[in-house]
Amino acid sequence: MSELDPMIAVARKALENYHDVTVDRDGALTFAHGGVVCAVQGIELEEGLPVLNITCVVAWDLPFERDIPTVVAMGAGEGLFGTPRVIRGEHGWDVTLRYAFPASGLDEKAMGTLLMLVVSSASSLRAELVG
Repeated sequence: MSELDPMIAVARKALENYHDVTVDRDGALTFAHGGVVCAVQGIELEEGLPVLNITCVVAWDLPFERDIPTVVAMGAGEGLFGTPRVIRGEHGWDVTLRYAFPASGLDEKAMGTLLMLVVSSASSLRAELVG
């Protein structure tokens, strides 16, 4: 058993308190929150440094006529947890939010709090961009 397995198990239990969680073949956890699709993956950056990475797809195919990169750069969503990224997609602007953190040793309550802070940041950003 790798150091990642217990972290993913705790993350799964924590997320299941709030969401329906799917475990993908590669072990990633996926769920949706208010129109935001999220995935949690465990990675080992270096031996002895396991981290969890959460990626949230905030919005996609936003019209090119809107200056989404500037809106995001100017602080849309004002979240403290996560880094937003704007990508020029084929049909419009796509926006994601990512956050990586060492999660070894976090209990279910702490893990849930941290993950929900990230998801809340993504939801706030989505509300500002789409709502």
